[in-house]
Amino acid sequence: MPLKKRHHDFDWVLIVCAGLLPLVLGILCTAIEARHTVSQQQISTANTLITQAEKMSDNAWNMITEMRQYQYQPCAQIEDQLQRAGTLNPYFRSIGMLKGDDIICSSAFGLRHGTLPEMMMQPPPITGKAWWSISVRGTVGVPNRPAVVFMRQLPDTSGFWAVIDGQYLMDFMNAIGGSRGYHMSLQFSGGAVIASGPADMQPKLYMKSESFQADSSRYPITVNVTVPASELLKAWRQALFIFLPMAAIFSILLMILTANWLRRRISWHDEIGRAIRARQFSVHYQPVYSNTLHACAGVEALLRWQRPNGVMIRPDIFISAAEAEGMIVPLTQHLLELMAEDIQSWQVEPGFHLGLNLAAEHLQHDDFVADIELFAERIKDKQLCITLELTERSLIEEGEKVACKLRHLRAQGMKVAIDDFGTGHCSLTYLLTFPLDYLKIDRGFINAIEGLDVETPVLDAIINLCHKLELDVLGEGVETATQFEYLRQRGVIFIQGYYYARPLDNDRLRAWLSEQGHKPLLVEEHYEPELHHS
Repeated sequence: MPLKKRHHDFDWVLIVCAGLLPLVLGILCTAIEARHTVSQQQISTANTLITQAEKMSDNAWNMITEMRQYQYQPCAQIEDQLQRAGTLNPYFRSIGMLKGDDIICSSAFGLRHGTLPEMMMQPPPITGKAWWSISVRGTVGVPNRPAVVFMRQLPDTSGFWAVIDGQYLMDFMNAIGGSRGYHMSLQFSGGAVIASGPADMQPKLYMKSESFQADSSRYPITVNVTVPASELLKAWRQALFIFLPMAAIFSILLMILTANWLRRRISWHDEIGRAIRARQFSVHYQPVYSNTLHACAGVEALLRWQRPNGVMIRPDIFISAAEAEGMIVPLTQHLLELMAEDIQSWQVEPGFHLGLNLAAEHLQHDDFVADIELFAERIKDKQLCITLELTERSLIEEGEKVACKLRHLRAQGMKVAIDDFGTGHCSLTYLLTFPLDYLKIDRGFINAIEGLDVETPVLDAIINLCHKLELDVLGEGVETATQFEYLRQRGVIFIQGYYYARPLDNDRLRAWLSEQGHKPLLVEEHYEPELHHS
């Protein structure tokens, strides 16, 4: 398959994936949100059920407390009061008194004797407590409907009891959860389960029912609320209904942005390649002044791009694009080719410095050393001093391999400089780790110079450090006489900036070197600083 077609197919896959991404994320996020919403509903429902169960328990214990007034009265005298109290107060199935396990009076069956186990249809729990409650499957009067028994036993073996009808609890559970298909259950002291709602819940679309259990902080009441898968699915559909229109808009926008990005990427890659073949790039050279020679000691090569319509592309734009699109190595190789052609026409003294900016990708490329050696071979008759200018970012990756390459090239007479010193994170480490000859101070530190009598502590510290490490210093971006004099007084040998000379194309550089290159630089304000890109 042709490479271009493979790239085209890959671009389409990337665009489709970009469009699907918001939809997929939306489906996942809405599923999570649906579960969270249903979970909050479960918690709220469980808390409501616990509150109601606690309220019924409060009524039961209050009723037992009120019955204490009948403790020493015969059943015949209080039967009517018990029946009236059990009938008029909500929730109660029956109330009564007992002696030991024998029921001596009941609002439900009066003077008929029976026992507590017979009434509960099961043995009473062994709790060791005078107060206890338990849910049961039924009572002797209503055997097929659950109930909750509350018991208060006194030291003289007498006691009082109250039975709350479980139907009230089941009705309440159905009222708060029936419309959603919730299955709810409730237990007192681990007794019989009082439940409401469908028990058999089938999963739907890989969604299973979710259960939540809660306990009362006041009474031994445990509540369980189970949400059917259909409720989860319903909540998910509602969330999708709200989200999908937005997700569709995001999908379209992301596809458009991706397509535009791919188009720009392809355009930059192809356009840089076409510009190299059409020789739209050229090299400008910015002279460097030496305070030792009092003349021009060298130049820094700067790549420029002018389209056929005359529009200049800013270096920071096309350099960044070349790095992002994998074109920086071919572009640097093209720069070396252009420089080799220009230098053939130079008439300079041996040892004239030539600064060359290198990208991190080229420095780490397998052909780096061969490219530089080939360039040096082509211009060896000019006896130039080639200076490889590296940014701190260039030295971060593959540090040992980079150091080996630099040592190899230095052994052939080349120099190494760190450009824009002080703008990275590990500058001092590089001074000790890599073989260096020069250090170029970033223009940001130079701009901080305001007067000869005002010190810049950071700049002075950098200069002093370089002197101690026996590194030559170059101040770049020098734009005023004050800045030039400040650096000269502190032993900075090399000066580069608009104060001395602007970048020049090859023809203008040769003319400038012939007319101005041998002259010393006078300290005077001879131009107005302006914004520029180098």
